[in-house]
Amino acid sequence: MTSLVHYVLHYGIPLIFINVLLEQLGAPLPAVPALIVAGALSRGGKMSSTHVLLAALVASLIADYLWFLLGRRYGYRILRTLCRISLSPDSCVRDTEARFERWGVKSLLIAKFIPGFSTVAPPLAGASGRSSIAFLLYDGIGALLWAGSAVAAGRAFHRAIDRLLAALENLGGWALVVVVCLLALVIAVKWAQRVHFLKQLRLARIEPHDLKAMLDRGELPVVLDVRSSGARKHNPRAIPTAILAQMDDIASQLGDLAPHQEVVLYCT
Repeated sequence: MTSLVHYVLHYGIPLIFINVLLEQLGAPLPAVPALIVAGALSRGGKMSSTHVLLAALVASLIADYLWFLLGRRYGYRILRTLCRISLSPDSCVRDTEARFERWGVKSLLIAKFIPGFSTVAPPLAGASGRSSIAFLLYDGIGALLWAGSAVAAGRAFHRAIDRLLAALENLGGWALVVVVCLLALVIAVKWAQRVHFLKQLRLARIEPHDLKAMLDRGELPVVLDVRSSGARKHNPRAIPTAILAQMDDIASQLGDLAPHQEVVLYCT
């Protein structure tokens, strides 16, 4: 490795574009560290912060609009597919639905600052029938705020980041090994979190045919439909005898139940 900074400067803008594009498509490749380093380099006049922000904005809009179109075409099915391939816990869809219904398309202004929200919000906006113009406007502003804050942080702490880059330079070829190991560690932590979440979920999961068999046998568990109002509107079908409920109000609705009563919740 002749010069780490040399490669960063030479391929910096394309790397920023690819990094942001892959992250917004759902890959576990955090783009914020790269944006912070780019901000630090721009403070010394080695990179253009304008070019960095434009690359991040264009990459983000391309990825997000693709998810938006997929959400518009396939509805909530694309959300299930997204959580299947993502390393974020499957609860991301339910949490995002709640935020999106509370704030509407304006939630895109802060979506990229909330883990799990950034990737799920665009297809959810498409599935809920939001207009392309409103989506691109709020998503673009949100992308600029997100990338701009990272670049600003890099410019503010450029001395510390310069020292870090110098230390990596001194490692020579081992610098790449360190970067790859850190990235692998991030992916491993996210994977472990997802495996732990799915393991807990399997312990408490009941399959649809098992629930139907219980109802056919005359067993009457309390079934709570905790889907969001948007999900119910998109798919009005419901399990017979299910009680409409809100996730933040379940405790009060179950207050009069006997301790041994079986309760089944289902959502998106």
